[in-house]
Amino acid sequence: MHALTGFSLVSLLSFGYLSWDWAKPSLVADGPGEAGEQPTAAPPQPPHIIFILTDDQGYHDVGYHGSDIETPTLDRLAAKGVKLENYYIQPICTPSRSQLLTGRYQIHTGLQHSIIRPRQPNCLPLDQVTLPQKLQEVGYSTHMVGKWHLGFYRKECLPTRRGFDTFLGSLTGNVDYYTYDNCDGPGVCGFDLHEGENVAWGLSGQYSTMLYAQRASHILANHSPQRPLFLYVAFQAVHTPLQSPREYLYRYRTMGNVARRKYAAMVTCMDEAVRNITWALKRYGFYNNSVIIFSSDNGGQTFSGGSNWPLRGRKGTYWEGGVRGLGFVHSPLLKRKRRTSRALMHITDWYPTLVGLAGGTTSAADRLDGYDVWPAISEGRASPRTEILHNIDPLYNHAQHGSLEGGFGIWNTAVQAAIRVGEWKLLTGDPGYGDWIPPQTLATFPGSWWNLERMASVRQAVWLFNISADPYEREDLAGQRPDVVRTLLARLAEYNRTAIPVRYPAENPRAHPDFNGGAWGPWASDEEEEEEEERARSFSRGRRKKKCKICKLRSFFRKLNTRLMSQRI
Repeated sequence: MHALTGFSLVSLLSFGYLSWDWAKPSLVADGPGEAGEQPTAAPPQPPHIIFILTDDQGYHDVGYHGSDIETPTLDRLAAKGVKLENYYIQPICTPSRSQLLTGRYQIHTGLQHSIIRPRQPNCLPLDQVTLPQKLQEVGYSTHMVGKWHLGFYRKECLPTRRGFDTFLGSLTGNVDYYTYDNCDGPGVCGFDLHEGENVAWGLSGQYSTMLYAQRASHILANHSPQRPLFLYVAFQAVHTPLQSPREYLYRYRTMGNVARRKYAAMVTCMDEAVRNITWALKRYGFYNNSVIIFSSDNGGQTFSGGSNWPLRGRKGTYWEGGVRGLGFVHSPLLKRKRRTSRALMHITDWYPTLVGLAGGTTSAADRLDGYDVWPAISEGRASPRTEILHNIDPLYNHAQHGSLEGGFGIWNTAVQAAIRVGEWKLLTGDPGYGDWIPPQTLATFPGSWWNLERMASVRQAVWLFNISADPYEREDLAGQRPDVVRTLLARLAEYNRTAIPVRYPAENPRAHPDFNGGAWGPWASDEEEEEEEERARSFSRGRRKKKCKICKLRSFFRKLNTRLMSQRI
């Protein structure tokens, strides 16, 4: 009986691998001369660029950061490449993606508040030249697989109108991993899986991580290595809902915390998806002239199994746990491999860096906030970046204890903002929950154990840390170094003078999937846009009068979402 049980389990796991056409481990293993390795030669053309973005993966949730989660592929690729250990992203989804594709801070695109919600008539500004558009100008074929989350209310906002030759993925922020349904409130649900500009009804039922890896491999199999390729794989994993194929859950059956167990299974599944893509690069002749970039989009959500330990904070906050990114570069083209880089980097830097690698050019007219950091990555040179504006959000709840007087008359410290200059980091307003949360190993999490280092009552609106000496943000130096506080407040004020108005429009009822065949998708044209916005305001006023209780409930959840920086808990 035991033998039969063992055989069944092995068969099940084997079937899971074979049905997904997984690569053999040796294809990405360490050491020279192994299977899959090819002699490195001088690149005959611009490199193929593969950018892999994961969703809500915590800083602690990778093997080489000491995690209890198995990520052998990421560990091997990072070990043979360059680990980026002073790399910053944004605390939530839309901001990171917008800055990756434009090379510009949120304050310069009007997206400095929250995320783009499914029913908002909003998207990545159409006057911005995106990274894939720049790459197309120098002859690249550009493909996107995965999560967009940069708006879709007009067809002009879609990935295929913003520089990508092909697209397979979701337009909204989070969908079911199998059914691809997404609900933006009670009764406001629709299907969200698109191929190109069409709804991909027929692909429902396939686990998204596997589907996206298969599509990436398909693109490589059908593309000539002689033409430069930009492949952007934005995994939905490991964002909620916590769903994973059963065979991956079995590996973590001893984990007491259910959320952590499901989350771990999702991370390992994603790791094997990266292995599959890496194997395809080698099989189809791309690898020797490729640059693979791996990045998370924001900190882990600790309520949903993620961990940023030992960093402070979580997704949706401007503490290090919300903005310190997981990142590495793996490429045969690197001049100095197998090392860790502590050069200061930000997600906006990928735009000029990749355009430069592709043989393109950027100029002052592009108004970029990013820097070309390839010499710092490949050769170990100093980073040209010395500061990072994490954000200025004038719409976020103002801190009760902040004021212009508290900011020396330079800056209203009630406003949520964060900036890094050199080794110093300043936060003002309400930066979000500032807790140090250990990995969720206990079954009772988030019970009283979570409150061991909980910052429950904070009566301040300014924090200052020396991040180089205190990366875990445990010693606030604002009181001891008012001179540094003044300098960084003045820098915030300078940035704010360059900011454009926030674009965060009211939701439009026309966006309801019921009006679009049951799927999320574009609903407004150029002529309709202004008319629809006015209709939305009138519609909302009418519904408030008729359904007061529902309206109050909706208002409550909207405020709750805003307070939690657009997270789903």
